[in-house]
Amino acid sequence: MPVDSVQLAVNGTLMRGLELSDNLLNVGATFVRAATTEPTYRLWSIGDRHPAMIRVREGGVAIALEVWAVPPAGLAQVLLQEPPGLCVGKVKLSDGAEVLGVVGEPLLCEGQKEITQHGGWRQYTASLAE
Repeated sequence: MPVDSVQLAVNGTLMRGLELSDNLLNVGATFVRAATTEPTYRLWSIGDRHPAMIRVREGGVAIALEVWAVPPAGLAQVLLQEPPGLCVGKVKLSDGAEVLGVVGEPLLCEGQKEITQHGGWRQYTASLAE
């Protein structure tokens, strides 16, 4: 049975109104909802250009993100346009759902600024303007 769309959780510049949101819109993706992860993730700023989220065993928090419905044909295109070190994995949401999502490779986060305490990329970037 063919799949109409794949749910994809995004936690950074792919979110509505941010720098790479057109990458989703250009493949026909539609916004489904705002959500948060279960409290098992940490977040890093990669040169203040984009975030990287990693699931951890201890010290995690709930991270704000968006869930989008992406046509299967467009999913690869969106992911290939992501910065190096970001990839797709399964992300656990606070409501118990598990969806595909953009996550970071641990090596990408080494030496970068941890921003977990902000709870999300939008919150972090807003703090830079203060």
